[in-house]
Amino acid sequence: MASTHDQDRLYFRQLLSGRDFATDDQLAGQMVNFVYAIGDRVTGECLLVDPAYSVGDLLDAVAADDMTVTGVLATHYHPDHVGGSMMGFEIEGISTLLEQRSCPIHVQRDELPWVTRTTGVSEHDLVAHDPGDRLQVGEIEIELVHTPGHTPGSQCFLVDGRLVAGDTLFLDGCGRTDLPGSDPAQMVQSLRRLSRVPDDVILYPGHRYSPASSAAMGSVKQSNFVFQQLGD
Repeated sequence: MASTHDQDRLYFRQLLSGRDFATDDQLAGQMVNFVYAIGDRVTGECLLVDPAYSVGDLLDAVAADDMTVTGVLATHYHPDHVGGSMMGFEIEGISTLLEQRSCPIHVQRDELPWVTRTTGVSEHDLVAHDPGDRLQVGEIEIELVHTPGHTPGSQCFLVDGRLVAGDTLFLDGCGRTDLPGSDPAQMVQSLRRLSRVPDDVILYPGHRYSPASSAAMGSVKQSNFVFQQLGD
């Protein structure tokens, strides 16, 4: 459990596409993606989770809080999370961010080739991680949790009683397993792994598919049908 000192230092912001950024982008509004900023208020450093649609808006949003983006955490390779071509639309993402500032893009190792193909960035711009890796932004520690199923290298992030889950787990339902790189059996195993996350941890999903924007894992385990389907 993080100390009160750590909690005071933690900078954590949830931003909704089409409302908090990319307000003039119809696709962003329809996709209702969440982008997260995680950082250290004392050092002024933060990481963006899944920056897409309007990189400039996101940089401005954290700058207004006196924070500077020093890296990216990518949950998975889909264009609405890291940029690229989708449904005939070109979505801004990490390639645009790298044009504005040089910073590491943290991805799960199994996701490397998928991210490079989708975004066009070089592997030299990416930092590959293995299950259970931890990294720090300032003095704030983040645990990387490999949760394949939606994609081979989908990953979640645990930080100070919060689980940023990308498209692995929503408040209602979970990520699709009928897309390139998906694996239903791996998704079951990943959901079993997340079912062991403590009940008081707050789930922050990759999309706003429910009226609420976050919820305690204990509540999600009770209400989300995917956990009832897991069995023993």
